[in-house]
Amino acid sequence: MIDIVEEAPVHAGAREALLDLSFGEGRRARTCERLREGRLPVFAFVALDESGMLAGTVRLWSVADRGGVQTLLLGPLAVDPGCRGHRVGDRLMRHALNQAAVHGHGSVILVGDLPYYARFGFADGLLEDVTLPGPVDRDRLLGLEFVSGHLAGLGGLLTAAGNIDPDVASAPPSNGLSIPKAA
Repeated sequence: MIDIVEEAPVHAGAREALLDLSFGEGRRARTCERLREGRLPVFAFVALDESGMLAGTVRLWSVADRGGVQTLLLGPLAVDPGCRGHRVGDRLMRHALNQAAVHGHGSVILVGDLPYYARFGFADGLLEDVTLPGPVDRDRLLGLEFVSGHLAGLGGLLTAAGNIDPDVASAPPSNGLSIPKAA
């Protein structure tokens, strides 16, 4: 049995270990990390197995375009290798998207594989006027709208939005990149 719950501080170590295992040590160099570093997620969920061990994680982050229009950036989504094939990722995705919709967010974007994310309603070609703060394969830039036309209203470079993480805002970044300051 798997339970989806809000992430708590006690999950942080297991989450980071799972993300390192799933994406490798270079995961912090990815373009989407520029939109997450120094911020708190809007939503953060974990999947726990029957023994309370972390089986998966997903987070959603606030990002904004040049005009201040906001959307959520989903990621990373990761599932423990021993739990793959048991629909843990599906359950995490559906829970996260449901919470985003229920809380009135207009859309969610991500960088990922269309064959996997299409089953959740994500599509490509919805973000033609959007750029990210680094290289990205445009075919992997996907979007899902809860409000029709929401993604068409986004344009320009997306930047981090939302609450600053007080635990890292005053610390120098580990990768040598600057942490975005609140506007």
